[in-house]
Amino acid sequence: MRFVPVSAVVLALMASMPAAQAATLDNVKQRGHVLCGVTTGFAGFSAPDDKGNWTGLDIDVCRSVAAATLGDASKFKAVPLNSQQRFTALQSGEIDLLARNTTVTQQRDTAVGAIHAGINFYDGQGFLVSKKLGVSSAKELNGATVCMQTGTSNENTMADWARANKVEYKPVVIEQFNEVVNAFVAGRCDVFSTDASGLASIRISKMENPDDYLVLPEIISKEPLGPFVRQGDDAWLNIVKWSIQASFNAEELDVTAANVDEKLKSNNPNIQRLLGVTPGAGKNLGLDEKWAYNIIKQVGNYGESFERNVGKGSPLQIERGLNALWIDGGLIYGLPIR
Repeated sequence: MRFVPVSAVVLALMASMPAAQAATLDNVKQRGHVLCGVTTGFAGFSAPDDKGNWTGLDIDVCRSVAAATLGDASKFKAVPLNSQQRFTALQSGEIDLLARNTTVTQQRDTAVGAIHAGINFYDGQGFLVSKKLGVSSAKELNGATVCMQTGTSNENTMADWARANKVEYKPVVIEQFNEVVNAFVAGRCDVFSTDASGLASIRISKMENPDDYLVLPEIISKEPLGPFVRQGDDAWLNIVKWSIQASFNAEELDVTAANVDEKLKSNNPNIQRLLGVTPGAGKNLGLDEKWAYNIIKQVGNYGESFERNVGKGSPLQIERGLNALWIDGGLIYGLPIR
């Protein structure tokens, strides 16, 4: 067997990497906007309004990264992707960032050339049924037909839960999200199963009479949702990760879009570092020291984004629950910016 020097192997691997994988920030600056992979339309998370403007909790991640890197939250382009397209688009360099209510799993974080940059919504798989079905618990669904979208983790989770609870069901698996919704509305299946946040969105935005439908109480999985970037570009991973952390820290420190200018005068060292009054955090990321200030000023803190898009200020009316700050009993915990 011929000996191949390790250095030659490394160089060969580097040569095979997509150009976009090595210097995403440079590509974004040269292009002038962030290419952000999103859903094809998911109210509360990523959906266009009647004027074509994209809004949602995940869209605010796209906006935050644009604000941090380019100083302008509007400098992003939403690239709609279905479940099957999302990781291929990320791997190929078609997008810089995947912010598409995607569950972080070990397989996705290791085997598809992607890595998650944080969790911006803690969720779990649930069940949506018509009240006419006459059930109040998922354990009463024996013999039911269950609509799910292919290319998601929902199929395996449903199979595992049903086996453990001795529930027999017939899966109806469809590729396009809107087609799954239409199949459920048309009565092709008794149950729609996906993330509970998705069920709340579907019930409000897709059902003609939302009060005719019920989200069952069972949550059968852990679905930590967050953005992904390509493996191999740690500088870009850091930017996306710390853009999310900046929004968490801002809520913890009570820094909002409305008061951020006033907070520039704060004597709190944590606020000074967050807003760039005390320099260093921006340099660490290769960004302007106002990177986090721009996020908060133009997008708001995490709590503002949550309430506006999916919380009490939105049609979805989702409780903070696990997505409350850690000091309020939730899981949202801003990593120290120092």
